[in-house]
Amino acid sequence: MTIGGATGLALLMAAGVVQAQRGATPARAPAPPTLRPDDGASARQAARTASAYNGPRTPDRKPDLNGIWQVLGGAHWNVEAHSASEGVPAGFSFVEGGTIPYQPWALAKRNENFQNRLMADPLRKCYMPGVPRATYLPFPFEITQTPNHILIAYEFAHAARPIFLDGTPHMEDLDFWMGDARGNWDGDTLVVDTVSLGDKTWFDEAGNFHSDALKVVERFTPIDATHINYEATIDDAKVFTRPWKLSMIVYRRLEKNLELLDYECAEHVYEKLFKGRGGQP
Repeated sequence: MTIGGATGLALLMAAGVVQAQRGATPARAPAPPTLRPDDGASARQAARTASAYNGPRTPDRKPDLNGIWQVLGGAHWNVEAHSASEGVPAGFSFVEGGTIPYQPWALAKRNENFQNRLMADPLRKCYMPGVPRATYLPFPFEITQTPNHILIAYEFAHAARPIFLDGTPHMEDLDFWMGDARGNWDGDTLVVDTVSLGDKTWFDEAGNFHSDALKVVERFTPIDATHINYEATIDDAKVFTRPWKLSMIVYRRLEKNLELLDYECAEHVYEKLFKGRGGQP
């Protein structure tokens, strides 16, 4: 992550951050349907029913995604449907078809992960969240958009993802916490292909996991100026019987003077592990 994030940030600084010049197309589409933020089915319905994007655009006429965004709902705790438990709100499934198509051995491993989740979840060790989990953590993230590069900066532990739109190929034989991302525009949809993700991250707190063969294709489709329909297709033949898809709505944060704050995960873990035993921070 450090190498990829630093490289992407340097390239963005060299290119210069494009400040959005907001405009609108002449036609005005009807307002999108009201969505339940924790319902994956609502996200898929929005994608089917929403009219063509009619929100602000950048100078190169792409949808303007610059700003701070956040997912609402229970995907962080479990991307499948789940009942409420202590500290965990109930949630609908964000998985197309309802359940993840695990191979039998992998389902047993997921169930083992679930039993050990309070200690085994990589996020509790302050590892980077990986893709797609970084998108639906209960923390905001910021998109900085230029014609050739997009940087996504996450509030959690200063994680970052550079997405290259300049046609360069994926780098070979690498292993990044946040992967190696290449993107392109399919009409008004930003499509991001991410590889080199390793096998150390989970999809959620419930122990849903993957191998080092994971490939993720994300589709960011803006519905209007303040909503993005987010889809992630998961492909990992070592763990799953077929590719499968997550979908949800991402919301633009509109508070005045909003900015990403610091969540120094390592400091919180140190406090919990050592200070309570008499150690000094």
